[in-house]
Amino acid sequence: MLKTAFALTALVWGAGSPAARPDRGEPPKVLVASYSGIINPAAAEYLTGAVAQAGRMRARALVIELDTPGGLDLAMREIVKAELASEVPVIVYVSPSGARAASAGVFITMAANIAAMAPGTNIGAAHPVQLGGLPGLGKDKEKGGTDAVMEGKLANDAAAYLRAIAARRGRNLDWASEVVLKSVSVDAAQAVRARVVDLQARDLQALLRDVDGRELADFKGRPLRTKNAELVRFDMTARQRFLSAVSDPNIAMILMTLGVSGLLIELYSPGLILPGIVGAASLILAFYSFQTLSASFAGVLLILLGFLLFVLELKVTSFGLLAVGGAAALLIGVLMLFRDNVGGLSISWSVLLSSLATLAALLAALIVIAARAMRRRPSTGAEGLIGQTAVARTALNPAGKVLLGGELWRARSLSGPVAEGEEVLVKSRDGLTLKVVPRFQ
Repeated sequence: MLKTAFALTALVWGAGSPAARPDRGEPPKVLVASYSGIINPAAAEYLTGAVAQAGRMRARALVIELDTPGGLDLAMREIVKAELASEVPVIVYVSPSGARAASAGVFITMAANIAAMAPGTNIGAAHPVQLGGLPGLGKDKEKGGTDAVMEGKLANDAAAYLRAIAARRGRNLDWASEVVLKSVSVDAAQAVRARVVDLQARDLQALLRDVDGRELADFKGRPLRTKNAELVRFDMTARQRFLSAVSDPNIAMILMTLGVSGLLIELYSPGLILPGIVGAASLILAFYSFQTLSASFAGVLLILLGFLLFVLELKVTSFGLLAVGGAAALLIGVLMLFRDNVGGLSISWSVLLSSLATLAALLAALIVIAARAMRRRPSTGAEGLIGQTAVARTALNPAGKVLLGGELWRARSLSGPVAEGEEVLVKSRDGLTLKVVPRFQ
């Protein structure tokens, strides 16, 4: 009796587990998450969220359609840890044709239970570069400088990490070292032959048919059931799409340009309010982007110095020297923000030049407006009365009254008597007495 009771209890508990629960005739579900872009904190939040969602919905597999030039190391490691700890099989599919899994994308692809690529895609070039360094970092390795030592440490650490991932998934260990230390890159067919990825598939449906029934080391006794599976799309939230867009270096540069332009306009003409609000918000978003992208602190300071010099140009007469210095500081600062082509983290020259041109045009326009305002004759106060036309309300011989701007003033003629009703020009003022001359003489 006791044995029968234990057996029934075990049967009930086993039937309630996700692995043993029958499908009851329902088609298997596969969660699909598509990501194209730089691997940044928003990407990590999205893809780790996809792994968690696949576990909650007890999907048969999670397919990550990936196309990335690479990105940040910390964000990549978050994604890899989620893949390795996933409760459901993770399939990374480098697609569509023309896509790539470069730099950080190599780690994410090789960490999957099944790695696949579409024809016409490539994977590789995973040599790490320290973000925030000076341009040219690592180019002088033979000099044995600090930069070369640091880059060597980063490369060895990344190679060991990728080898550990490859060993966990039974993939090519030698290639895992070469892709980091030598920045090699291969196409889909070569990747399959070299045991970098498991298979090549022309589209998602072909991939799901090809992997159906496969036994995975981490999911023994639970073969994949993906053929004719119901595909459930997992999309980025509006917040994640916004943060991902803001974390693009080119967008960050545009935001900084917009922010500084708004603040310059507000400083030139206080009280407009809208340019100041837009400028401050844009600057905050730009600094958020630089922080998430690990931008060079020195580069950010140089950019701020450039903007300060632009502001001073509006306040100090420097004949353009401050503006030239500001443009130089801004250009050098932007070049120092990111090393060229660091996993896609670089500022496009077209964006850089257009941003500088926009700032230069705005500054020139403000300088011209300020110069015209300085040359304009005063229209208020004592100086504003000089050159105005008045009408004699009494005869000036030489003193009398004149009407100016609806007000009566005492007046004294500087060039002979003036008859009542004649027009006079104001030459100067002495207290409350205007000194005038006939307008027509």
